[in-house]
Amino acid sequence: MQFSSMNRRRWIAAGTAAVAGALLWSLVSQAQDGKAQAEAARKAAQAARPALSVTLTAPQTADWPQVIAANGNVAPWQEAVIGAEIGGYRLTEVRVGVGDVVRKGQLLAQIASDTAAAELAQSRAAVEEARATLAEARANADRARQIQASGALSAQQINQFLTAEQTAQARLAAAQARVASDELRLAHTRVVAPDDGVISARTATVGSLAQGGQELFRLIRGGRLEWRAEVMASELARIRPGMPVRLQPPGAADAPVTGKVRMVAPTVDAQTRNALVYVDLPAGSPLRAGMFARGELQVGSGSALTLPQSAVVLRDGFAYVFQVGPDNRVAEVKVEVGRRVGERIEITRGVRADMRLVATGAGFLADGDAVRIVEAGSADKKVAAAR
Repeated sequence: MQFSSMNRRRWIAAGTAAVAGALLWSLVSQAQDGKAQAEAARKAAQAARPALSVTLTAPQTADWPQVIAANGNVAPWQEAVIGAEIGGYRLTEVRVGVGDVVRKGQLLAQIASDTAAAELAQSRAAVEEARATLAEARANADRARQIQASGALSAQQINQFLTAEQTAQARLAAAQARVASDELRLAHTRVVAPDDGVISARTATVGSLAQGGQELFRLIRGGRLEWRAEVMASELARIRPGMPVRLQPPGAADAPVTGKVRMVAPTVDAQTRNALVYVDLPAGSPLRAGMFARGELQVGSGSALTLPQSAVVLRDGFAYVFQVGPDNRVAEVKVEVGRRVGERIEITRGVRADMRLVATGAGFLADGDAVRIVEAGSADKKVAAAR
């Protein structure tokens, strides 16, 4: 009985293990079948996906200018400060405002001149008085010289006449100097432009009391502006005076402005390690003093491998192109870009001249997609034929 009961338990255990093994094998088979089915479905979906029509292009070699990109502010070439040269008089007239174009010697403001004119008249009268005194003293001195040999006058009297002549002559010179000073004071009541240019600031107000040295106007000399570009110290050796510069004004609709390097700063900022490059700007440009502008300094030319900008896709901060393989499937290739000229962009790394690349439609592709290659402009030809 014990033997029969033991055999029964062994048979039951063996049967249970066989059933568990069969169930496990069935589960593994089902999992493998599921994976196979999913892979087959993925391949079928990829095969069923319609191929995107694209055009092809190849990198082209071009001779492009080598540029140094820089940022900077637009500032006056030279700015003159125009102030009052006399004090204590009121401004009676202000003839110009900010933005006015003025010529050298043009009247900008008038200071009250009544007092100065009266002082000048008084000085001129003093000159006439001194001239009359000198004439009398000179006549007396001449008579003293004539009778000096006769002994009619003592030596002391003769010296007095001669000294009176010299004193009268000195007083006439002092009076004439005072006239010149008063004439200059009267001229200073007219505030005039020291040079041709544009008024950039005005603090003069009619009725205010002018003080000596007080600023009344600021003048951009000649209306000349310059762009002060900040360039890294490592690039300074490539920059020379006279090199052309291309600036883009802040307004997108404004045409680029062409300037010329005038001077490279002799020192480098110890904090930023940048140096200033002074660029002369043409007259009549849309740039204004105080504007911030970006530009490119053209330091030479060199060979560049270029592609249409439509062939380059920007994703996640990186640039990619799509290479077409023999089976008409695309492979995503990471590249590095450089200069841009018109509708083309320089590729500095990642492509070769013999590669077949997608020219249009790259933005809708993913790695491994199948494409249908069409001739550039074929779609436009079909539309034209239909019309």
